[in-house]
Amino acid sequence: MATLKINGVEKEFAGGIPATVAELLGHLGIEAATVVAEIDGEIIERARFSETQLRQGQAIELVRFVPGG
Repeated sequence: MATLKINGVEKEFAGGIPATVAELLGHLGIEAATVVAEIDGEIIERARFSETQLRQGQAIELVRFVPGG
């Protein structure tokens, strides 16, 4: 089973991991405009979400912006 570590938690993908950051966000139901993504310690520019390929075992941090105080 294909896995990614997302925010410190191993997540399994039965049909294989999403191909790109954009596909991962869609799979998770997260709007790209509300998140910062980091893969293996490297921040990914939002403009590159659709072209940044994902690989088995990568560590991904997704930080969401939440309004309020």
